[in-house]
Amino acid sequence: MMASTIPATRGRLKENETLAPMTWFRVGGPAEFLLRPADVQDLCDFMAQLPLEMPITVIGAASNLIVRDGGINGVVIKLARGFGEVEIEADGIIAGAAALDITVSEHAASAGLSGLEFLSGIPGTIGGAVAMNAGAYGGDMAGVLDWVEIVTRAGELKRLAVQELGLTYRHSNLPADAVVVRARLRAQPGEAALIAARMAEIKTKREATQPVRARTGGSTFANPDGQKAWELVDGAGCRGLTIGQAQVSDLHCNFLLNLGGATAAELEGLGEEVRKRVLEKSGISLRWEIKRIGVPA
Repeated sequence: MMASTIPATRGRLKENETLAPMTWFRVGGPAEFLLRPADVQDLCDFMAQLPLEMPITVIGAASNLIVRDGGINGVVIKLARGFGEVEIEADGIIAGAAALDITVSEHAASAGLSGLEFLSGIPGTIGGAVAMNAGAYGGDMAGVLDWVEIVTRAGELKRLAVQELGLTYRHSNLPADAVVVRARLRAQPGEAALIAARMAEIKTKREATQPVRARTGGSTFANPDGQKAWELVDGAGCRGLTIGQAQVSDLHCNFLLNLGGATAAELEGLGEEVRKRVLEKSGISLRWEIKRIGVPA
């Protein structure tokens, strides 16, 4: 679509911007337009004026994302400065959508607030955590979220209570094309030593069991009811399986790896091959937890 149809912004707007360096997998084509809005009002104004036929896609830390090799049509919105503030309250935290999950857990720990330690084991942003009801190590967003503020496709700033989001396992019912901008998380006073010990335990466990220093995208498939996705993948003989430069991790076989030169097509193709083998072996159809967006090359 013509750049002349894109509204003015006080933020940063770039055309044909490469997205691969922004994703944990380091793959993917360009965004037709990439917007980093200056603040909430700038985002509201932009969304209100953006033609409805122009598609939008929101990305955060892109830690659970495969951007396909042909890139993304329309406007990709990435929240950065102006959306990362963390505010401490007596019984919780208000965090901007761009704040990293681990940063929020560290702020909570410094303030002597417990209940958000699990966030230290999730490599993403608060906005993404809300959108997918992220969880790990015994906690999830559904258990701590009070409310979320969004900017709608019409450019309106709205606050939704957690009950309005329909949070289920790794899923939320956010309105279509809504952009999460802020959220409030409940916490409670705790003992600093116990909070620190729990976060250290999570860090140690994560580093021992996950390929945290590799080009990866976190858990590839959601756990089926009563089962572990990695056990199904392992049972289907997929540990270490490769397609091109894409590999199923030997350390944790619910993780895909870019060995250095993988394409998005290789990673997605490998995931589909794993799903095929698991279905043949166990009769269970694994559901992708990693989002795949954009168009093929």
